[in-house]
Amino acid sequence: MIRLSNVTWRYGSPTRRVAGGRSADPATALSGVTFSVPQGGFRWLLGPSGAGKSSLLRLLHLEALPQSGELEILGTHVGVDVKRATLARLRQRVGMVHQDFRLMPTLSISDNVALPLRLERRDEAAVADEVAAILRWVGLSERSGALPAELSGGEQQRAAIARAVIARPGVVLADEPTNALEESQSSRIVGMLREVSALGATVIVATHNDALVRRFPAPALRLERGRLTTDESSTP
Repeated sequence: MIRLSNVTWRYGSPTRRVAGGRSADPATALSGVTFSVPQGGFRWLLGPSGAGKSSLLRLLHLEALPQSGELEILGTHVGVDVKRATLARLRQRVGMVHQDFRLMPTLSISDNVALPLRLERRDEAAVADEVAAILRWVGLSERSGALPAELSGGEQQRAAIARAVIARPGVVLADEPTNALEESQSSRIVGMLREVSALGATVIVATHNDALVRRFPAPALRLERGRLTTDESSTP
């Protein structure tokens, strides 16, 4: 479902000008990253701030393309020559959960969750059924008409997860999804993501929470200064 081979990604253009008119390579966010994760796999993505975790998630969410190496997601090779239409279709199959939720502030929770299906132009009756079902799953049925600002942080994160998975993506990425949440809420969030993995989606969760990693043992990918130093991706 996900495969990277010797992937390198740098910020900015291939070179930049520095003092005195000399050229220098831009900062390298990822260097020689190689790993694979099978369908239904759950992986922790670990490493200190600045290690490259968010850069890797950007690549996997197809917000950027690698300058070198091979990236394959859901059976599709993604390179600099990938067609825009192919990239758009593929992105619809990758769900993203951000630590700052990124819910639309003027839309109700049900309308926020419905966005991926409406972008696919699904029938509104079917959208309503799907939204009702997934809000029951995340425990937000009674908050469906509320605005994001009226929800707690844990409730907003559950709404963000519902939005990320409602279209049944093959890959789900989460960037520090339990940041600033209390222990019980964090465990609930991770439990939901583990359920998504058990249903067949490949899930990668970036976190700094060592206690959470110990509580939910799973193979880990660890980055240090843009390089993969620990790779347990071959473990089921």
